[in-house]
Amino acid sequence: MKTILAVLVGIFLGSLVNMGIVTLGGELVQPPKGVDVTDMESLASSMHLFEPRHYLFPFLAHALGTLVGAFVAGKIAATGLYRPSLFIGGFFLLGGIASSVILPAPAWFITLDLVLAYIPMSWLGFWLSNKLTK
Repeated sequence: MKTILAVLVGIFLGSLVNMGIVTLGGELVQPPKGVDVTDMESLASSMHLFEPRHYLFPFLAHALGTLVGAFVAGKIAATGLYRPSLFIGGFFLLGGIASSVILPAPAWFITLDLVLAYIPMSWLGFWLSNKLTK
């Protein structure tokens, strides 16, 4: 039961961090003129207008959301139990894969995002949760 709670709380808090960073990023780095980032069709049809700076906050949102979710799951789960943290990474990785299919982002971003933002961050979150005292 504690493991299930760890995963659910980790997913919830990781998602909150993700959305918070995406929202903040939209305020700090304005999307190209005429792009409505709240409409998936508008976003998908105008991805060619995005510059590398537009991808910074989505990457940070994915990486830090996964890190926080995995850290929290690692803190709640039984000591040394890595599965909840890695499950968080896998869960968010599936979301990243789905996003990369839906939105035609550049290959360099998709590769960077899928390789670095999920599983490595979930492992780091687990490691930090066990390194820091419970």
